[in-house]
Amino acid sequence: MYDVVVVGGGPSGATAAEDLARSGHKVALLDRAGRIKPCGGAIPPRLIRDFHIPDEQIVAKITTARMISPSGRKVDIPIENGFVGMVDREHFDEFLRCRAAEAGADRITGTYTRISRDAEGTHVHYRDKATGEDRALTCKIVIGADGARSNVARTEVKGGDKIPYVIAYHEIIEAPEKGAHYDPERCDVIYDGRISPDFYGWVFPHGTSASVGMGSMVKSVDVKQATADLRVASGLQDCKTIRREGAPIPLKPLDEWDNGRDVVLAGDAAGVVAPSSGEGIYYAMAGGRCAATAAAAKLQTGLIRDLKLARKLFMREHKNVFKVLGAMQDAYYKSDERRERFVSLCHDIDVQQLTFEAYMNKELVKARPMAHLKIGFKNLSHLTGLVPATRI
Repeated sequence: MYDVVVVGGGPSGATAAEDLARSGHKVALLDRAGRIKPCGGAIPPRLIRDFHIPDEQIVAKITTARMISPSGRKVDIPIENGFVGMVDREHFDEFLRCRAAEAGADRITGTYTRISRDAEGTHVHYRDKATGEDRALTCKIVIGADGARSNVARTEVKGGDKIPYVIAYHEIIEAPEKGAHYDPERCDVIYDGRISPDFYGWVFPHGTSASVGMGSMVKSVDVKQATADLRVASGLQDCKTIRREGAPIPLKPLDEWDNGRDVVLAGDAAGVVAPSSGEGIYYAMAGGRCAATAAAAKLQTGLIRDLKLARKLFMREHKNVFKVLGAMQDAYYKSDERRERFVSLCHDIDVQQLTFEAYMNKELVKARPMAHLKIGFKNLSHLTGLVPATRI
């Protein structure tokens, strides 16, 4: 009998399993293994601090973000007083799983199939990877951390089968030498309808490799061709391709994260990817920690309502950031003309400073009311067309 079975061994599931194991609970971490999620791999300083990420997991340290508009206009934003860390998900996720196991969680490799219940408890059924046999783990609580199209969410939680998502695709390539098109300390974010009509493309350094990709909700978009076009536009078409990956990225947190009984969701399964930026690693790990807190509370008190702590704790800290980023995506991602204005707005020093202060610390900056007022006026001016899109 396990206290908790965590389904999914990405950053969210591994974090939940580690937290619960360290607090003395009997935990199983069920992961199908072998899957690498397409991801730019950016992690902010707060994640490094909060989750004690060792420096050897940071494959690159980014000091500049370059925004590129549909017309090819480039705005470089320096990251002052710090850096954005880059991780390779192939190694980072396994590091987190190993750390959970070192804390005491049992690692089990297999594919989740379903949940059943009887007088003995809740049973998580899975197909064992090594033998192909159908097996089950008995527990008191299940944490579903099995991705954007979560099978746990789909069958166990209200609304879990209707979560909107972007299809993301990227190619990991051998990184070229530093030059006119590529800088190993700079992330490029491309806002261009020819690459993505409703999201963006990216070129993110990973040390000896780089991630080049894009995302879109538009089903007719050929993500592989769009990425090939992005590589040509970025002068990276001749770089050797190491691997190709695609997966859905959720766009909105679910209204319910638990089933009012014995299941609670975390990470992509709960929809916690930031709008506009698509950032997910920090929010996945924060969501995993919230799910672990809720599960531990329910195990201690026996109160089903404690499962709702997962969403309450997460949204208490992050809902305003999600609201602002969602409004920004709705305002600026609808057309190339709007995207051009967005990149123009990024040239503003107040926008740059407040954006990266918020990104680095994962909270809206409240200490500079005049700067917020100025940004609000500039934002309104761009949206209403009072200033030209190309004005600096």
